[in-house]
Amino acid sequence: MEQRTLGTEGLTASAIGYGAMGTAVGYGPSDDTRSIAAMRRAHEIGVTHFDTAEMYGWGEGERLLGRALAPIRAEVTIATKFGLTPASGPDSRPDHIREVVDNSLRNLRTDVIDVLYQHAPDPEVPIEEVVGVMREFVDAGKVRYLGLSNADEDAIRRAHAVHPISVLQNEYSLFAPRDTAALFPVLEELGIGLVAYSPLARGFLSGAVRPRDHYTADDFRQGQAWWKPENFEANLAIVGKLTELAESKGATLAQLALAWPLAQKDYVVPIPGSRDSDRVDRNTAAVDLVLTAPDLARIAEIAPDGGIVAHGN
Repeated sequence: MEQRTLGTEGLTASAIGYGAMGTAVGYGPSDDTRSIAAMRRAHEIGVTHFDTAEMYGWGEGERLLGRALAPIRAEVTIATKFGLTPASGPDSRPDHIREVVDNSLRNLRTDVIDVLYQHAPDPEVPIEEVVGVMREFVDAGKVRYLGLSNADEDAIRRAHAVHPISVLQNEYSLFAPRDTAALFPVLEELGIGLVAYSPLARGFLSGAVRPRDHYTADDFRQGQAWWKPENFEANLAIVGKLTELAESKGATLAQLALAWPLAQKDYVVPIPGSRDSDRVDRNTAAVDLVLTAPDLARIAEIAPDGGIVAHGN
C-alpha cells in the first residue's frame, strides 16, 4: 500500500490506517478473537499504522492491540493517547502523563510508542508544559513522534514551538469536513500530517446505518446529531445520493467516503476501524478508488456542508 509522510521527523504510515477504538468501546459488544483477526488481516493487506488510546476501555483496547500486533510489532507503527479520565474529564498533569505512558508501554507489549498524542486539550495545564513532558519520553527513547488530537491552531503552534509535532488527529469525513479543513493552512505551514478519525462518520457512511434506537444505550452514536430524528432522514437522503455515485464507479459507499479524505491532501491518513475481516478488506480497497475532479464536485454538491446536524440546516 502507498505510504504517506506525516510531519518532518520521519513518520510514515500506510495511506489507510486502522482505528481500534471499536474493539473495546463505543459501538456495542465486541469479540476479541474476531477483533484480533481483523487487525491482523489489516496488516496482511498492507495497513501499517494502528491507533488506540488509554481511554478505549481504560487499558483494555491497548492490551488487545498489543496482543494482536505482538508477532508483527517491528512491521507496524502504533499510536496511543493520554489525557482523559474515566469521568471523561481532561487530565494532562505531568505526573498523570508519566503514569499513563508507562502503563501504555506495558499494555502494548512494546518498548517504544511510535506516536504519542495528547487526546484532548486540558485548560488547566499549558500545552507547553504538556509537550515538555512528552518530549521527555522522546529523549528517553520510549516515544518516537509526538502528536495532538482535537487541538486548535493556537495549541498546535504553541506545541510545535516546544517540540516538532508530526501529526494532528482530528475528526474528518464527508460528514464533518469544515473545522479540520480550516486547519490545513497551519498544518502545511508547520509541516504536520493529519490522521482522520471517524472517516466513516461513526458508521453513517458505512453503508449499514440504522436509526439510533437499534443501538445500545451506551453506544457513542446515541449522542450524535446525525442520528437525531429531525436530522436522520435528511442524512439518509444524502447517503442515498452518495451511494449512487459510488456504485457508478463500481465502489461501495464506504470506499467512496474513504477515498474522499485521501483525495484532499497527500498528508491525510484516514483510520477506519472494523471488527470484521471482510469489511477491513473492503474498506482498505478504497486506496485504489480514484476520485476525479467531477466526482469531487458532485460530492460537494450532494453534501456541501457535510452531514446535517440541526433541523433545517
